[in-house]
Amino acid sequence: MTGRIIETQADIVEGCDWLTRAEPRFGRALALTGTPPLRRRQGGFAALLHSICAQQLSVAAADSVWAKLCAARADDPAVVVTLSEDKLRECGLSRPKARYAHALAEAEIDYGALASMPEEEAIAALTAVKGIGVWTAEIYLMFSIGRADVFAAGDLALREAARILFDLPGRPAEKALRARAAHWSPWRGVAARLLWAYYRAAKNRQGISE
Repeated sequence: MTGRIIETQADIVEGCDWLTRAEPRFGRALALTGTPPLRRRQGGFAALLHSICAQQLSVAAADSVWAKLCAARADDPAVVVTLSEDKLRECGLSRPKARYAHALAEAEIDYGALASMPEEEAIAALTAVKGIGVWTAEIYLMFSIGRADVFAAGDLALREAARILFDLPGRPAEKALRARAAHWSPWRGVAARLLWAYYRAAKNRQGISE
């Protein structure tokens, strides 16, 4: 079973209502942030390549690299396989990321099938490609497919938001946050959106350092 798919803002509202009943501290977060945005995006090769090129870059730098890749038509896997590593590096990719781009283009992922796979199988299919880790796979499932119950527990902003919201003595480890998030099923994807919104609001108020 793949579970609920988030398709509209009404789904986010429903998830927030459920979460605030299940965990009162989410009510505190919601009062500060308001309903978080839908954040759905197009899927497929381009979405995953964009995630790879954006890793460890600022938003501005990632946008610049992506614009150069699109200008070279490297958002198309059929084009990427014809481009040399040096050409991809001219677009701003590091040598490892250029190799990851080639690996992704050659992987022939069945993007349509990902939508109907159980979460564990979809993550395994994605992480089998060099350069795609669990975080990238989970982000893809959350925002490109819209899985309502996927939670990227390794995300630093989510871990920091959880520390603040739940008054934890330190930033929780990925395993600990994943265990805590199990109680937020079947709306873990909405919990993540709410925690990201809370992180941004709290950071602006308190000057949190990453």
